[in-house]
Order: sequence, then C-alpha cells, then structure tokens
Amino acid sequence: MGSGRPSTVRTALLTTTGAVLAITAMEAVGRTEVFGPGWPPLSHVLEEVRSPGRGALLGRAFAATARAAGTGLLTGSLIALAVAVLGAALPVLQPGLDRLAAVVNAIPLIALGPLLFSTVGRDGSPAVIAALACGFVVFVAAASGLSAASPAHRDVLAALGASRRTTLLRLQLPAAVPMVLDALTLAAPAAVLGAVVGEWFGASRGLGLLLVSSMQNYQTELLWAAGLAAALQSIAAYLLLGAVRAAVAWRFR
Repeated sequence: MGSGRPSTVRTALLTTTGAVLAITAMEAVGRTEVFGPGWPPLSHVLEEVRSPGRGALLGRAFAATARAAGTGLLTGSLIALAVAVLGAALPVLQPGLDRLAAVVNAIPLIALGPLLFSTVGRDGSPAVIAALACGFVVFVAAASGLSAASPAHRDVLAALGASRRTTLLRLQLPAAVPMVLDALTLAAPAAVLGAVVGEWFGASRGLGLLLVSSMQNYQTELLWAAGLAAALQSIAAYLLLGAVRAAVAWRFR
C-alpha cells in the first residue's frame, strides 16, 4: 500500500514534465521556423481556436468524430466478441474464423473508403471504418482469453458434468475479460483514427473533413488545430478505457 502513492506521484510528475517539454518544443520550433511556415507556433494555433466561429466549428467536428468513433468501437467490439465466442462454442469453426479475421484485417482501410462511400453512404463510412479498425485487436484478445482458462478448472467442471455452454459462461468468458479490456484500451484510439480516415473521403462533418478542407485552403493554423483535436480525442479515449480497465479487470483475475 505504501509504495503505490509514490509511484503514482512519480508517474504524474513525469507525465506533466513530458507534456510541458512537448508544448515548449512545439512553440520553439514554430517561432524559429525550423520546418518552415507549415509548422506554426502553438500559441498561434490556440489563437485560431479562440477566433470567432472557430471554436464552435472545431467543437462540432470533434463531437461528430467522437460519435462515429464510439459507434464504430461499440459495433466492431460486439461483432468481434460474437465471432470469438462462436469459435469457442464451436471449435471446428475456429481455424476458419481466424483466417477470415486475418484477411479482413489485411485489407488497407484507406482502400475501403471509396467502396464504403458508394454503399453505406458518406456519413456511414466513418463508423464502419472505425469498427474495422478496432475489431481485429478485440477479436484476437477475446479468442486468446477464451482459450486461456486454467486446464485444472476445465477438468473440475468436466468432472462435475458441466456442459460446454456452462463452461463457456462460467469459466471461459470471465477468464477472457481482462484481455478484452486490454484490447478495448488499445482499440479506442484506433477507432478514432478509423473515424477520421472515413471522414477524409467526403463525410459531411467531422475532424477528417476539417483536416481536408483546411489543407486544401492553406489554413495552416486550423489544420493544426484539427489535428491536435484528433490527437486529444485519441488520448482521451485511451485514458477513459484505461480507467475502466483498472476499475474492472482486477475482479476477474
């Protein structure tokens, strides 16, 4: 108990120091124009955010991307979990499901954009790409977790006459929870990236659309503001799922 608090304080200090150094470096690089006018000082980016109408514009884009990423994360994770459970319930299907997941994951997300644009529509594409971006990691973690149950516990349930369904519900699923939570923590930033990529192909709203439009119109400060907003959203998603994992995972270990 005594060593936990110093470790937490040290982590907080290191995180704060790293953030301050990153902010200072971005400001210094922009001021000195080491990388040219395409890298503005952070203070100029913040002024752009505070200018009339820009904050509201970024807020609407941020919210649209968050909705698409959240929808994609939820949908992709549920589908991945369902497929993993199907493989655990019917082991004969497991090799085929593994190969199918690998093939789907091997398709570049950027290549799916134009196809999805013509099928699910421009506003549906971000959520679908977000689901694909996070689904594979959740599937792999869930499939691994379902097979990680202790052989001794399996033998006990078998000796007690437990059915395959009972073993799945009472042993395998609880054993898989920590790994699934780990996967969700990693999948959340991937869902944000997938949503931004989907918006890049012509969505009517979102940070991806704002990135494209500001780049095409040479609005450098707005471009950086949209990029930083996307980065902050990814970090927030990671921290949120990490907090959920820390609060829940210990109950299943």
